[in-house]
Amino acid sequence: MPDDAKGPASQTLSRGIRILEILADARDALSIDELAGRLEVHRSIAYRLLRTLEDHGLVVRDGNGRLALGARMAALAAGVAHDLQAEALPELTAAANELGMTCFLSLLDRDECVTLASVEPRHGVASVAQRPGTRHPVTVGAPGKAILTMSAESAWPEAMDAAHRADVRAARERGWATSHDEVIPGLRSIAVPLRLPRGERAAVAVVYLSDPHPDAEIAERLTRVARAITSALGG
Repeated sequence: MPDDAKGPASQTLSRGIRILEILADARDALSIDELAGRLEVHRSIAYRLLRTLEDHGLVVRDGNGRLALGARMAALAAGVAHDLQAEALPELTAAANELGMTCFLSLLDRDECVTLASVEPRHGVASVAQRPGTRHPVTVGAPGKAILTMSAESAWPEAMDAAHRADVRAARERGWATSHDEVIPGLRSIAVPLRLPRGERAAVAVVYLSDPHPDAEIAERLTRVARAITSALGG
């Protein structure tokens, strides 16, 4: 390993990346003070970091000076797992329109689930937005449970309580996972596991407010989506 690879991580770079993560998770644009508070740094430090991110088009300010991710982020995101997104989007779209629910693809990123692609139904009356880049701990939500079914129990996070472990065991047995009020209050989700050709662990899921279809019926449709994606990628 090169000597420079053994050195300490860059705190400035780490904080800059953390700013992008905070803005991606925020439901609304943030003020500099709000951002500095979440980053746990002084306002002046947050301001210097933001200037660099703004120069690269990764962060923008609205008319009130509030901060949000810039268009350049979308261009960078389009290059992430391009083949996977290209194959997944038609399948997600078909399932979303058939079920009348938001359908999305979630990938495991260390100890979190991150939404890679999402499609809202064309004629949904009360569909739920699930923005690409949204992330939450793998220990909550149907996608996380579905992903954990592909791991040995010894590899599950220590923080998982007994009830959640039982949910994952049940999900492994039947082939799909459910959640209610775990990530966002009032929302339900169903997910099926998806192991990608290169070994990445992922899940195909829906999120919704009401339950017009039986859980097993939704899960069966998502399983067809997962199989189609895997087949298209040569898995």
